[in-house]
Amino acid sequence: MLRRAACLCFDVTKAQALGREVRRGMVEPAHTFLSIGKQCALLSISRSSFYYTPKGETEMNLTLMRQIDEQFLETPFFGVRQMTWHLKNEGHPVNEKRIYRLMRLMGLMPIYQKPNTSRPAKGHKIWPYLLKGLRVDRPNQVWAADITYLPMHRGFLYLVAIIDWFTRKVLAWRISNTLEADFCVEALNEATHKFGGAEITNTDQGSQFTSFAWTDQLRRIGVRISMDGKGRFLDNIFVERLWRTLKYECVYLHA
Repeated sequence: MLRRAACLCFDVTKAQALGREVRRGMVEPAHTFLSIGKQCALLSISRSSFYYTPKGETEMNLTLMRQIDEQFLETPFFGVRQMTWHLKNEGHPVNEKRIYRLMRLMGLMPIYQKPNTSRPAKGHKIWPYLLKGLRVDRPNQVWAADITYLPMHRGFLYLVAIIDWFTRKVLAWRISNTLEADFCVEALNEATHKFGGAEITNTDQGSQFTSFAWTDQLRRIGVRISMDGKGRFLDNIFVERLWRTLKYECVYLHA
């Protein structure tokens, strides 16, 4: 029993670097000598979150999120206050608190220079931006990755894509109903398996790309990590163009 406990503690130490949903799935309700509360404590999640079942967003919120997404493509500099004014002018009785929560849920950050333009992983290393002045003249020299929000008929999903800066080819993509890092790592593994890996991979400083799971995988395959400066959306402009094309030519036309 002591040996099993030691093995579990070792696994827990590694698991704490993973996303919350992954750790939540590691809880064993029928465990013989560790209660659910103790397992949650070891995995650094609250006991209540283990039992919590997401209720989903209301139809009104889904409609607002769709309109926010469409407007954000036109005016990516709109913050919470400006987006709230826009929706009120469209006849929606909303307040800034609701719009802040929805934009945060969608992963939308307004494009302008400010101290905190993304929510990085807690205590993450600050990776430098390596593309300034770099001439990209061959495939697999630079890959870029990003995540976008996708409105669906009865909810929403998140889409991650990895694109080659030189060829503009989408190398791999995944969809997910959470913003955990796992689906990003899966896309990275597929792109690496098919195309052999890049010299540099550039992303923003979102929590998925500053997570241990993402950065550790890049280090393992020998890829140099580059991250956008704060408020520098143009650093990943090719992926931003992909999102705009995808949504206008596919998502919104075939909703």
